[in-house]
Amino acid sequence: MYKISAFSKLSGVSVKTLRFYDEIGLLAPAATDEHNGYRYYAEEQLLTVKRIQAFKSEGFTLETIRSFLEADGPTSAVQDALAAKQRELARVIDEARRQASEIGQRLDRARMAAESSPAFGFRAVEPVLAASIRDRVPRSQLCLLLNELTAYAEAHGQTADQLIVTQHEETEDGYCELEVAIPLSEAIPGNKRVQIGLLPGFASAASHVHVCNPYQEDCLAAERLSDWLASQGMPLATRFPMREIYLTSDRDMYGSMRLAELLIPLDRRI
Repeated sequence: MYKISAFSKLSGVSVKTLRFYDEIGLLAPAATDEHNGYRYYAEEQLLTVKRIQAFKSEGFTLETIRSFLEADGPTSAVQDALAAKQRELARVIDEARRQASEIGQRLDRARMAAESSPAFGFRAVEPVLAASIRDRVPRSQLCLLLNELTAYAEAHGQTADQLIVTQHEETEDGYCELEVAIPLSEAIPGNKRVQIGLLPGFASAASHVHVCNPYQEDCLAAERLSDWLASQGMPLATRFPMREIYLTSDRDMYGSMRLAELLIPLDRRI
């Protein structure tokens, strides 16, 4: 027989834990001195401790472990508990795999964004089916428009992996005629606020891929693109309508900056 301190060292289980096991009826001492209350444990109880530790390592609760220790062999209740734990672990594994896959995709997108460098060029812009909201608001309210449209699209089963902002005009009072849009994989219902249809394309547009904070007004992308066009012998009388495509989705933003492409139409719409 061993005093609780000696049995603790032998079993590798703390005195506090052994006392707790006794309190909940999981592992009672082999004997207790009725005069001083000292607990004594027998050698064969080491096997019980090892069984408890094994069940704990598999994720079973102490209540379930107690039922295992009380069972006379692999009863149907024991088998049910084991099967339930197996199903639970399978769900955990599936969820962990899904999370690992999503994180891997995030990592790939983060690497691509980090490796992207500012670029200028020309390209055609194809029409795209989109949900959109057009409103005359201060530039500071762009986030509110995007949030409103994103919530609407997601409520109809669409993901907002790409956001498009078209600035049709800018007035001296600080207001902008803004149109926010989300490309759709299929048509969804619209309403008086949200329009569903083709966002027009352009036969040719000047493109500037850059990194910026879209909610601040000090982005120099438009000036840089205009200067670049002038260097190509193509000065613009007006920059509007400008279209900016946020290539980094909200969930892939780390900090306040995101990868974006600014487009200035040069030719007729398509």
